[in-house]
Amino acid sequence: METRPIEIDPRRFWPQAGYGDLFPDVRRIGVLRGGGLGDLIFALPAIAALSAAYPGASLTLLGSDVHRSLVAACDTEIEDVEVLADGWDGSAAPSGPGGPRSGGRANDGLEAAVARLRGRSFDLLVQLHGGGRQSNPFVHRLGAKHTVGCATPEAAKLERSLPYQVSQPEVLRWLEVASLAGAQPVVLEPVLKAKARPSARLRGNVPRPVGRREVVVVHPGASDPRRRWPAGSFAQVVAAVARVGYDVTIVGGEEDAATAEEIRDHARVLLQGSASAPRGAGLVTATAGRYALADVVSLLSHATAFLGNDSGPRHLAQALGCPTVAIFWGPNAINAAPFSRARHGIHLGWRTTCPVCGAASALGTGRCPHDVSYVDDVSPEAVYADLSRFLLQ
Repeated sequence: METRPIEIDPRRFWPQAGYGDLFPDVRRIGVLRGGGLGDLIFALPAIAALSAAYPGASLTLLGSDVHRSLVAACDTEIEDVEVLADGWDGSAAPSGPGGPRSGGRANDGLEAAVARLRGRSFDLLVQLHGGGRQSNPFVHRLGAKHTVGCATPEAAKLERSLPYQVSQPEVLRWLEVASLAGAQPVVLEPVLKAKARPSARLRGNVPRPVGRREVVVVHPGASDPRRRWPAGSFAQVVAAVARVGYDVTIVGGEEDAATAEEIRDHARVLLQGSASAPRGAGLVTATAGRYALADVVSLLSHATAFLGNDSGPRHLAQALGCPTVAIFWGPNAINAAPFSRARHGIHLGWRTTCPVCGAASALGTGRCPHDVSYVDDVSPEAVYADLSRFLLQ
């Protein structure tokens, strides 16, 4: 019997109130998406949908420094990146880390950004940043012909707006925003492809040509300390991976260097004290703070698997096609966990009160000042069992 592809009417896929017709004569699209590495990766399916809906239109990302580095390292639908302010992480309006202020360097930076971006004459500006309290007024100032995005009740509305609710998968949130502009989904999970070959300093850690050891990449960092699995738990899994012959490279930023070295040293002690450690045990190295983002992209493109917390590098590994096993704080899994499970395992910590003071924590609410792990009850044995399905025993 002949099989036919399933055709889905996007008007049925999305709620009718959230779906819009294509805008006419769109040649220049701007996408506002601040924040870190993972924040942009969550928006990639929406960007792909916009690119497919408006073929031939140029697409400019209004983002941050790390976004420009990612676009330089990977093939994407993004043609260029406007960095709104040095170090802007999206936590405030795009005038700098402190938000808009009267007078001073921050306000000057905002006015210069507005003038520069108005000169782009965007036909469509898509706010993929958040609830819009600070970002929507900024969007309005750029003078685009058409605007779409999310809006909390107190935020300024755009031409087409969706209500912003905290507990929603980020990928689907931004796909739903793209649907306001008539853009149909073309992928449901982020996809990236590395542009560059490994650099000279990285080449020794990439498992090519055939015959070199395979590499498992570990990233122990996370922007929120509550999402960080303990170094000792990582070390147990790292030692088990090295014991079966895989090299392990622990990556991260400079802020992760001390933790990476702690994991490396602990894993080496575990290996030395194990009677079952074969002569061919893999090497464990700590490289946090040493690699540029393009190098991490190359490394993940060739890695056997990735192990880490809910973090930008985990989302990057997934987009590059690397199998991942990650530790998530339960509430964050609603927004940030991958949809598929064949190549991506998640392990959830369900602690919802601070172990120091007992204060309750929930997604999108305030928090106490204690920077302690909420995922320390995740079992290293369970994590290794999951990771081992990607390893050749």
